[in-house]
This record gives sequence, C-alpha cells and structure tokens, in this order.
Amino acid sequence: MSRKTNLFKLWTIAILSTLLVWSLFAFDLPSRLGFPDSSMETIFANYDGPNYLIISKCLYDTNCIRFNYSLPLPLEYYPAHLPGYPLLISLLNQFISGPWAMLMATLLGTLAMITFFYLLAESLFNSKKAFYLSLILLFFPSRLFTLRLVGAPETWFLATILASIFFFRQKKMLPAAIFAALTQSLKSPGILLFAAYGIVAILETLKTKSFISFLKFWPFVLVPVVVLSIFSLYSIQLHDFWAYFHSGDNFHLNPLPYTVFISNQSWINSIWLEEIIYIFIISLFSLFSLFQKYKKDILFIFPLVFALATLFVAHRDISRYISPVYPFILIAFEPLLTSKKSLFIFLVLLPAVILYAINFIIGNTAPIADWGPYY
Repeated sequence: MSRKTNLFKLWTIAILSTLLVWSLFAFDLPSRLGFPDSSMETIFANYDGPNYLIISKCLYDTNCIRFNYSLPLPLEYYPAHLPGYPLLISLLNQFISGPWAMLMATLLGTLAMITFFYLLAESLFNSKKAFYLSLILLFFPSRLFTLRLVGAPETWFLATILASIFFFRQKKMLPAAIFAALTQSLKSPGILLFAAYGIVAILETLKTKSFISFLKFWPFVLVPVVVLSIFSLYSIQLHDFWAYFHSGDNFHLNPLPYTVFISNQSWINSIWLEEIIYIFIISLFSLFSLFQKYKKDILFIFPLVFALATLFVAHRDISRYISPVYPFILIAFEPLLTSKKSLFIFLVLLPAVILYAINFIIGNTAPIADWGPYY
C-alpha cells in the first residue's frame, strides 16, 4: 500500500473511532451498560480540558477567570498549563464553539500524531509494519486512547515530538528545532526533548572532536526562546515572570526514584499502584531493545531521558506522564507487535479499551454547574 493510502486509512480509523465514543456519550448509551448517566458534557468536563478551555478564553487574566468561572482551583494554578494548546483552541473557537473547539483541537492533534508516527516508523521499517504499528498506537496504550477523546494537549505534544525527531533524523535541523519549540509550548516536560538533543550534540562533538558538530544544533535555541516568551506572557498577564513555579501543588518530581509508592499526597492517595511497576518494566525493557538497535541515536536518547525522568515522578497517573515514550516502545518491540498473533490479541482487547475509556472519562470530570461561559 502507498503512503497516501495508509495515511488515509489511519485518519479514517482515528476519526471514526473518536466519533464512535463521542456518540456513545451523546446518546447516553453507557448508562445502559451500568455506567452513571452521561452526555457530551461529560466529555467536555474531563480534566484537564476545562482548565485549558478557561485559559483559551482568558489567557491567564485572573479577573476574567475569577468572575466568569467557578472551578474550585486556586488562580495561581492556571500557569501550570502552558499556552500552546489553549491558543489552538482559541483559534478554532473562531469557527466552532468553545468545548467543541477543544475537542476538535485534540482530534487534529491525533491526526498529526499518527501522521508523524507513521512517517517515522516508515523510515525504520516497511510501509506494512509502519501501518500496523500506527494502528496499534491509535488504541494502545488505553490511557493514550482516552487522552485523544477529551480536551488534552497530549496528542499535539506527541505529534510535535515525533515530527521533531523525524526531521532531525532526516538532518533537517530547522524544522526539527521548530517542532521542538512547539513541543515546549504545550507541556513543560518538552524541555526533556531539548535535553535529549543536547546529549546527542555532546556525543557527536566528542566523536568528531570538532566544535562545528555542536554549532549545527544552533536552531534549537528556539526552545529556550519559547520558554522565555511564555514566562514573559506570565509577567504581562500575572505580573510574575516565575508564575509557573508559583502554581502550587504542580511539581511531582522528587530527588529519589519510585516515590510514587511512598507518597501520601492527594494526587496519589491509593494503594492500587501495581500497574505502575508494569509500565516501568515495559519501558525499561524497551530501552534495552532501543539501545541495541540505535545506541547514540535520538530514537534511544529521548525515550531514555524521558523514561528515567518519569521514575522520579510521584503521581498516580504515571501512564499519562510517560505517554511520550509509548511510540518508542512500539518501535522497540516491532518484531513482536506486528506479528499476526499480536494483532489478533489487540483486536480481542479492543472492547476492553473502549470500556476502560468510558469508565475513565465518566470518573474524571470537573464539577461544572454552568457551561455558558465556556461557549
């Protein structure tokens, strides 16, 4: 199959699977399976979608937030949400209403994510294997599937990471740097991609013993420029250049690894954490496989940096925090995942993924009494 045919099929599956789940909520079909009553507002209200939607309307203006929205969140918490995704929502809001603009932003991010993953996978394997891996990424892991159904920046976050790495491996530094800068505008862990490029630059410089090797990475100065621009926006809107660091209980990194299992913070508050160990096992095994295949390549360096950093995160939702590593896990385990046996297993598990998504979305909603200001 040609690249265009494969991408068209992937886009069609992405759109139809999204519309399927949205339709279930629109007609409150989950309640017939024993779930609580639901509607499209259940999708709209899923965390952290409303937070980003508010920012798209107010751009961190505390008076706008205070007098128009009633979410039980301190005003200083909003700078923890970077402006890239809200600005996209605001742009789409010129054509469709707020909550729908938010969901459309996520859907467009899904299409971008799967496009750049396919292109990256196709550059490593043949088109058939790239298609199968891309198809798996649309539904697995199940947490990522859920994130692409609600208001969340992860689809764009992964899309820009994959685009940056794809262009970097094509030796196109400027596009790679532009996408890395866009990554930084979406979520703060985007700085880890910048760190990974820094490690690659150092390794190449040591190998060639020439400073010219380091200088070719100059376009990546765009990443700290974006950071300074965001902090300058905070300075204008909030009169606090360091507002991100004053956003309250937002920092989950710790000096020791595995503190997720010993923390008593409210965002963990559970003894049911065994699956986190499995996530770490799969991630670390994939790193060994990637090292054997790619060694000093960004395909190994980036997931290494991101996965190791996640070991120091104390948060119940590790499966969301580590989501940028998922595409590279698929690449690492390609021989296993593209076998007919694996594809059959994934097909059998697909209903479970959809039920998981329904259950998660229903149980992860913000208490919104009046939707008027969000439109």
